[in-house]
Amino acid sequence: MAIPVESFFLPQGAAGTLQQRIRQMVSEGILSGRFRAGDRMPSSRGLALHLGVSRITVTLAYTELVSSDYLTARGRSGYYVSEGVPVQPAFQPVARREERVDWAAVTGGRFSRQPRLERPEDWRSYPYPFIYGQADASLFDHQNWRLCAVQALGRRDFETLTADYYEQDDPMLIEYILRNILPRRGISARPSEVLVTMGAQNALWLAAQVLLRPGQAVALENPCYPAFRGMVAQTGARIMAVDVDADGLPPEALPAGVDVVFLTASHHCPTNATMPLARRNALLKAASERGFIVVEDDYEFEMSFLRPVSPSLKSLDSEGRVVHAGSFSKSIFPGLRLGWLVGSEGFIREARALRGQVLRHPPGHMQRTAAYFLSLGHYDALVNRMKMAFRKRRMAMDEAIGANGLTVAGQGGFGGSSFWMEAPEGVDTEALALRLRGEGVLIEPGRVFFAPEAERRNFYRLAYSSIAPARIGEGIARIARAIG
Repeated sequence: MAIPVESFFLPQGAAGTLQQRIRQMVSEGILSGRFRAGDRMPSSRGLALHLGVSRITVTLAYTELVSSDYLTARGRSGYYVSEGVPVQPAFQPVARREERVDWAAVTGGRFSRQPRLERPEDWRSYPYPFIYGQADASLFDHQNWRLCAVQALGRRDFETLTADYYEQDDPMLIEYILRNILPRRGISARPSEVLVTMGAQNALWLAAQVLLRPGQAVALENPCYPAFRGMVAQTGARIMAVDVDADGLPPEALPAGVDVVFLTASHHCPTNATMPLARRNALLKAASERGFIVVEDDYEFEMSFLRPVSPSLKSLDSEGRVVHAGSFSKSIFPGLRLGWLVGSEGFIREARALRGQVLRHPPGHMQRTAAYFLSLGHYDALVNRMKMAFRKRRMAMDEAIGANGLTVAGQGGFGGSSFWMEAPEGVDTEALALRLRGEGVLIEPGRVFFAPEAERRNFYRLAYSSIAPARIGEGIARIARAIG
């Protein structure tokens, strides 16, 4: 039968070109079962007139649909829905009935109840977003990333794009990590000692699952990256909070009987303190004498722009006691979800097997795109551009904070992308954050960074990675007025 031209309409405000929207409109009609195999499509002239577009636009859309086997061209007879299109099942979905499962009781809320940082989904609409970890579109190299992605989609890289690596990784990305990323941190490693992960979060989770068992003792910095506690809690290990000072975690404060230590040595999260070399050596000496393992989160290593970087803990490790986790999420963009683990071969073997059971490997196309972006020099150019921009923003933040009388609890001396702030006693920064949203300002309350038994509610974090420099002064002034 012929499909009436009135069956077609283009929704207002839909994304994509006219040609893409026409293809989507036709394919959705076929996949939903409204248009059936053998049905005759409206003529290109008739559909163009009905939709108010040019005939060539409809003709090109029809041609693409023929190449995708949604439509069949029959000479002068016109276009027909292909005989090979998917057929909708004859049965109907079961109507939704009353929910009778108490999922809170079934799951125990073990994961959803873990404290975590939260920000509004529409954070970009706020004029003063002092939030951490988001990419700044004005700094990102869109053009070269797009070119690398297209190159990775080419025929030459077809195997990389489509193959199941099982438990392996893209050799091109591994080679670049070995030759360029790790040496900057003083680390020398073999391919069998490196694993590509879905960002640093996934790397740290893998480390926790491999290293920890119920009843073991784990030392975490206090305050610390909130996800550390959630990852460790999943293993059943006992958490020991160790207060940090201006130089990060003090090795002499580690409790007796600790089995694993998680820490951020390059820039402590959230205070940005950089652990001095003498303290790093003291920590490794204690690990050797007491037999514990160290998991080093390479937090914001690339953002050391005030002083020369310090060697990583892994680079100083002579006994294989350090597991090193890093990520491209902050230096390229968070949505990339690519990171790495470096450790002794025996550890990486276990982490690789666990990753294989959960997600096989990160997507091949993303690995190869990142490999091209890194190997062609675009990554280093991006990092340098970010460092220069962050240095200027940091100076603007420092000036505005001083001018408005706010108190800095920790800003670090090597760089980073945020300030750790302290409000007067009695100020609840979660309530403060809600009030500030009404003035277009976003801050990150600090309570979730602290261990539950040592909770502090008057701390907050101000990041400058996503805010325009011209808005920093007014944003800080609004925070100061709200604190009073």
